[in-house]
Amino acid sequence: MKFNFFKKKKEPDYDPLNIRVTDLKMGFIFEFDLKSWEVVEEYTYDWGDNYFSKEFKITSGADTMFLSVDEDDILELTLQKKIKVSSIDGDIEGEIIKNKIPPKKVVYKGVDYYRDSESPGYFMEENSEKDWLEFISWAYYNEEEDRVLTIEQWDDREFEAAYGKVIKEYEISGITPAG
Repeated sequence: MKFNFFKKKKEPDYDPLNIRVTDLKMGFIFEFDLKSWEVVEEYTYDWGDNYFSKEFKITSGADTMFLSVDEDDILELTLQKKIKVSSIDGDIEGEIIKNKIPPKKVVYKGVDYYRDSESPGYFMEENSEKDWLEFISWAYYNEEEDRVLTIEQWDDREFEAAYGKVIKEYEISGITPAG
């Protein structure tokens, strides 16, 4: 067996002395809310006009959540958990099928959420053989804009929803790369 000792090691595409949430990749571990979380899946969203965002499926052992990292003009982070669309008051699926858009206001667990954006785009799971999937996403925020609820339509009659909170970058600490 021949070894090439002069072969240059691949340099990471982040500063190892200053790893940020925007540098996360599969296998990375970080601290949030007094728990250690591991990135177990990585997703890319293509919103058009060369604008992309990332989402990470993270687990702390007992809990599984989704961390969305969106850096356009400012860094926006949301931490969400999947919920049943039927847990949102009203017939959300029926309204989307009938009107091609969900209502401007939805209610979840007694809290009002107001539609902030409609974002058609494409989704891809990193490290997967699957192609890009087309979908549309609607983001809702409560009045204080510290809670978020997302409704996604993946096909004519396939819907998903997630609920969570808006977080700040400083709330995530101790980011370490895989292996």
